[in-house]
Amino acid sequence: MSLDLDRVASQVEAMAAGLKDGSRKRQQHLLRALEVISRQDKELEELKRKIADSKTSWLIAEPVEDPTRHYTPPPVPDEFSIIGSDGSQIDVDRHHSARCYLINIGSVVLKYGASPQAALASTPRLYSDEDDLVIKPPAGTSGREQMVEGNLLGIKRGVEECRRLAEIAAELPVGSQALALVDGSLILWGLGGKDCPDFVVEEMLDRGFLLYLQQMQHLNKDRQLAVASYISFPRSTDVVNALRIALCPHQAANCDNYCNETAAGERPCDAVAGVQDRELFFNILEEGERSALFGNRSSIVEKRYGQQHIYFYYLKVKDEVARVEVPQWVAMDKELLGLTHSLLLDQCRRGQGYPVALSESHEQAVVTGSDRDNFYHLLELSLNDKDMPLTTSAKSRSKKTRWL
Repeated sequence: MSLDLDRVASQVEAMAAGLKDGSRKRQQHLLRALEVISRQDKELEELKRKIADSKTSWLIAEPVEDPTRHYTPPPVPDEFSIIGSDGSQIDVDRHHSARCYLINIGSVVLKYGASPQAALASTPRLYSDEDDLVIKPPAGTSGREQMVEGNLLGIKRGVEECRRLAEIAAELPVGSQALALVDGSLILWGLGGKDCPDFVVEEMLDRGFLLYLQQMQHLNKDRQLAVASYISFPRSTDVVNALRIALCPHQAANCDNYCNETAAGERPCDAVAGVQDRELFFNILEEGERSALFGNRSSIVEKRYGQQHIYFYYLKVKDEVARVEVPQWVAMDKELLGLTHSLLLDQCRRGQGYPVALSESHEQAVVTGSDRDNFYHLLELSLNDKDMPLTTSAKSRSKKTRWL
C-alpha cells in the first residue's frame, strides 16, 4: 500500500504554519545574536575565561580571535591540485547467510594551471574475513567484540576515505601546492559515546584516521599540502552557544545549578536560542569571505585528537554559508589556512556553489539500489558455483513476495 498523502496533507499544512510562526521569533533572536557578537572584540578574553569555566550540555566553540573578524580570500596560485575522496557502502545484511560488506571509495585528482588534468577512480573492496567483520579487544583484556556494521561501518568508511586521500597526496609531485578535501566533518562523532570501547577508538582513530592526517601533515616537508573538510548547509550552533555563555549573568555558566528549574525560553541565554551559526555568519560575511577561526571543544577532540585538534571557520559562497574544518597544523599556518580559503572558494565557483572535487568523488563512489541488487545477484551466483547456496531469512523472502 502506498502512502496516503491525503491524510498527511493537513499535518504538513500545520507544520508549515508552525514554522512560519517560529521564523518570526528566530529573526528576533538572530538580531540579538548579532548585537551580542558585535561587542565580543572588547570582551574576548573575558568570554574565553567564562567558556573555560562553564559547565553546559551544549557544544561551545572556542574563539581563537575576535569572532567578528572576516577575511577576503588570498590569490589563487597559478598551478595547484585538488584531491578529493568520498565513499559509500553496502552494509552487512543479517537476512543473508553470507556475512560481508562492501566499501566503495571514489577519488579525484584535479590539476589546474598550464597543463590541466583530471584523474577519476572508483575503488571497491569487499570485506568478508573474520578480522574485517569484527573489532576484538586486545588479548588478555575484557570487553565485548564489536560488529562492523551500521554506524561503525560508516565510521570505517570515513577512515578509508582519509586513507585514500593520504595515498593520493603522497603521489603529488615535490614542490606542488594542493588541497585535500573530504565531505563532512573531520570529527568521528560516533566514537565519542560512552558506549564505544577504547579498543574501537584506538583502532579507528589512533591507528586509522589520525594516522592518515599525520601522514599528510608530514608531506609538507617538500610540498605545500592543506587538508580540509567541507560541510554544506551546516546545522552547527557552536558559535551561537558561545554567545549564550556571554549572556549568562553568572561568572561561569552552570545550567544544572542555576537554571535547572527555569523553563526553557525564560533563561537569559534563550534570547539567542534557535539561531544557527550559518544564519549568524550569513549576516556578517560578504560573498567569498571567511569568518574568524574557532576551536572545537568536543570531548573526543580534546581527549583523542592531540596535534590533529580540529578548528573551523565559516565560508560564504553565493547564497549559503558552509563550515570548513581543518586540523591544527593547517589552522596555525597562515599560508595553509589561506590556501584552504582561496582554493575552496575557487572550487565552489567552478562547481555551482559546491566543490567540484567532492561532487566528482561522490559520483565515483555512489552505490545505487540496482548496484546493490546486482551485487547480491553476483554473490548468489558465486556461492552456487561453489555448491554453497545463499540462504535468506523468511522475513526477507516475505518482503519480496506480493500476497494481495
